[in-house]
Amino acid sequence: MSDKTSNDMADDMANRMAVDCLGAGCASLSLAARASEFVNHHFTIIDPGTHKADDHIWGFWAMPWLNSASDGARKQWFKWRIISSDRIIERSSQGYPYSAIHRYEWLEKCRKKALVAGVGFRSKPARKQALQILDSRPSPMKDGMMLQHFSGYEITTDRNVFDSTIAILMDFRCDQSRGVHFIYCLPFSARNALVESTLFSPELAPEPFYDSAIRRYLKEIIGIDDYRITRREKGVIPMATLPQRDPHLTGIGANGGAIRPSSGYAFSFIQKQIDQIIASAKPGQPLTVKTPHSRFELFMDGIFLRVIRRHPVLAPQIFTAMADRLTGDEFALFLSGEAGPRLWTKLVLAMPKWPFLCAVFQSDKAGKS
Repeated sequence: MSDKTSNDMADDMANRMAVDCLGAGCASLSLAARASEFVNHHFTIIDPGTHKADDHIWGFWAMPWLNSASDGARKQWFKWRIISSDRIIERSSQGYPYSAIHRYEWLEKCRKKALVAGVGFRSKPARKQALQILDSRPSPMKDGMMLQHFSGYEITTDRNVFDSTIAILMDFRCDQSRGVHFIYCLPFSARNALVESTLFSPELAPEPFYDSAIRRYLKEIIGIDDYRITRREKGVIPMATLPQRDPHLTGIGANGGAIRPSSGYAFSFIQKQIDQIIASAKPGQPLTVKTPHSRFELFMDGIFLRVIRRHPVLAPQIFTAMADRLTGDEFALFLSGEAGPRLWTKLVLAMPKWPFLCAVFQSDKAGKS
């Protein structure tokens, strides 16, 4: 690159609005990877590098705004199941396959794109204050709120035991004594799968609980007790809309309302939020960040969370009824925040009426739903 070109680039950056992004997680790096789409803003990632999360899988349905992630997916499944003690609901979609991507691979891909686009990386803010600060640091989780918590591992075996064409999103054939509990199983091949014990409840379970559930599932449902653990992962996700960590800054990602309360899904909604930021960007103006969920969706999520908090035993019935009522495409669209009035009507009619009607007129204490 010539000196003239370098100077031109420096002048161009100097004429743009300076935006600092606090944190180097999914939201900040996903935004920075698309810096070339912002002609009036220049980004700097501020990350002290003191927090390093373990690698884990992010799942999503391959929606149109996720083409880049879909291209980098480790695997996609065009069929998936939700299973209770007495029902197996299988659905499929050719247009919206369920996809899995590694956290580390996505973040590294974004980092490389960001560097090419001229995004700066610093361990602390520069002396000159940026004109806008986007804060991606997650808010603290309040005591008593509903959580999605999980622990699991990737395993390999010496014989073919998994159907690699079907993702098991929820299998409720496990211990239900501690709340809504299911096994999540993504088979990458006939001999390799990620298996997780997942709970929706306000309190974390002891680590042996998750491990015991997985081992029992592998032995009694899959039919194996001889396997190698190649990787472990665990996490805790708030199933709630949290206040911003610092109300004086602009929240983004989990700190900007991107997590879907009813499911804990965030990856897809973060990408949707970034699309909104790009579409609304204006010269000389701070970037506008909005939650990617409608007020109606959040209202309905609140009702749903009140039901499963008070009646966790109904969860297998609720989720299998939902999957049974919807087509595969509709199921993927709903969980990706793309449900219209007709789809919502189908869902409401599929739910057990009395618990949901009661939940409409009930409310939880602050921070618990």
